[in-house]
Amino acid sequence: MENDTHQRHVAIVERCTLTEAGLSHLFQQSSDDRYVVHLFRDVQALNAALARQPFWAVIYSLSGGRELRQESLLCLNAVSQLYPDTKRIVLTNNDDEALLIRHLSPSGLHGILSKSESVAWLSERLLALLNGTRQESADGINQWVMSHNGCLSPTELAILRYMTYGYSMPEIATQLARNIKTIRAHKFNAMAKLGVNSDMGLLSAADILMHLPASNASAPPDLAVKL
Repeated sequence: MENDTHQRHVAIVERCTLTEAGLSHLFQQSSDDRYVVHLFRDVQALNAALARQPFWAVIYSLSGGRELRQESLLCLNAVSQLYPDTKRIVLTNNDDEALLIRHLSPSGLHGILSKSESVAWLSERLLALLNGTRQESADGINQWVMSHNGCLSPTELAILRYMTYGYSMPEIATQLARNIKTIRAHKFNAMAKLGVNSDMGLLSAADILMHLPASNASAPPDLAVKL
């Protein structure tokens, strides 16, 4: 992808008016004047612009419930395939969401930042990611992931994939031909590894796992009957 040597066009998808204004102000106050910001409220508007304009980066601000999160992650997956040179950055609502994305897709995105951080921190890290420099060594979230040595097992990954398609624990046990107690044990192990303490948190992890660019997770063949 070719970009002007001076201007770098950045697409930002943000549904919240206040956050949109804050992100605009962030770039306006930056001393780096290379970036031209294009704001979009939904995926449809972004897709139309992508067909006309090459973007240096696409920044997707996660918001809303499962449906909107899945839409945003599918969008980033499409960008990674159609425009592989475009940087892909996610802005999460909080550190917990950032942890899940970092843990489940450590290399699928160019950057993951939490909107719960200070404006100064967000500005510094966002521009660092856009400029291609890496300043994650002092990042508490990144250090947590680096020190978190519990990787999900194949069975734990399978459970998450079934969960995102609406399967119950007994149904998952039937599909995997395992005892329900064994499935529940794997489920609780996955929750501990991912740092979540509820089914909703685990379901969020399942959504992320299924839709991020580098997850390489495909639905088991027999999941089609539930769609």
